[in-house]
Amino acid sequence: MMVLFAWPYYYAAKLSGMDETFRYIAAFMFAVPFMMTILHGHVTMALGSAHRHHYYEWLTANPYTFGLFFHPVTVKTRFRLILLIVSLLFLPVGYLLGL
Repeated sequence: MMVLFAWPYYYAAKLSGMDETFRYIAAFMFAVPFMMTILHGHVTMALGSAHRHHYYEWLTANPYTFGLFFHPVTVKTRFRLILLIVSLLFLPVGYLLGL
C-alpha cells in the first residue's frame, strides 16, 4: 500500500528536481495518512462503529501488538490532514532547495 500511494508524489517530486532522499521521506509522509485511513476503515467495517473503540482500547492495553497505527492521536482526522499538508509543503520547499 505504501508504494500505491507514494509513487505519484515521488514522481511529482522527481519532476520538480527535489533531492532523492528528501523525495523518499516526503513520499512516505504523503502515503502514511492514506494507509492509516484505509486501516481505520477496515477496522470500522469489520467491527462496526459501535464496537471499534473496544478494539482500540484492547490495542492500548496490549502495547506489543500492531497498535501503532491505532494510537488515539493517529485515528484523528486532524492528525492525518496535518501530515498530508506538511508533506505537500515539502514540494515547494524541496523545489526551492533543489535550485
